[in-house]
Amino acid sequence: MNLNTEVQSRIFNQAHDLFMQFGLKSVSMDDIASKMGISKKTIYQYFEDKEELVSAVVKAITSQNEEVCNHDIIRSENAVHEVFLAMEQMSTLFHKMNPSILFDLHKYYPNAFKIFFTHKNEFVYKKIKDNLNRGIKEDLYKNDIDIEILSRFRVESIVMPFNPDFQSVMKKNLVELSYVLSTHFLFGIATTKGEKQINKYIKNQTKYSI
Repeated sequence: MNLNTEVQSRIFNQAHDLFMQFGLKSVSMDDIASKMGISKKTIYQYFEDKEELVSAVVKAITSQNEEVCNHDIIRSENAVHEVFLAMEQMSTLFHKMNPSILFDLHKYYPNAFKIFFTHKNEFVYKKIKDNLNRGIKEDLYKNDIDIEILSRFRVESIVMPFNPDFQSVMKKNLVELSYVLSTHFLFGIATTKGEKQINKYIKNQTKYSI
C-alpha cells in the first residue's frame, strides 16, 4: 500500500506487528498509540477508524502473499515443488500470526474480511486450480481427479487451522497443522511419479517442516 508520510508508515508497521502477535480484537487504538508514544488523535489523522487500519494491514499482507506466490510459481521446478514453496511461505507467515486473526476478521471487521475473502476465493483458488492442471500435465497428479472440487477443498483446508473449534481439539500450532494438511492432500492426488517428488522435497525441506 502507499503510505504518504513517515508517521503513517510507523503507525501501520506498529499496528501490523501488534495485530500479528495478539490478534485484531484484543489490540486497541490506545494500545497502538501507547506503544508508539503518540496520541490516539494522531492515529486518527491518518486512519479514519480501526477498521480502516485493519483493512490496510490485511491488504498489505494479501498483496505481498500474491507477489511471493507469483514469483514462486515462476521459479518452481514442477507442480509439487510449487506447493512446497507455498508451504514455506505459509510457514513463514503462520509462525508470526496469532491464531485468532481470521476469526476476529470475520466477526468484527467486515470490510477487511472482504479483502481476505476475495484473496482466498479468487486468487488462491485460481492458483490451486492452475497447480492441479499443471501437475496432471506433468504426470505428477492423477488425471482423474475432480479439479473443481479439490481446488475448493484445498482453499478451505488452508484456513481450517484458524477455526476455533478445530484449534480447541488439536494440540498443534498453525505451522504443524498446515504442514500435515498440505502433505496429506498432495499424497492423496499424486501419481507414483508424484510421490517420488513429494518424498524428495520432504527429505530436503527446512523451515516448513514440523
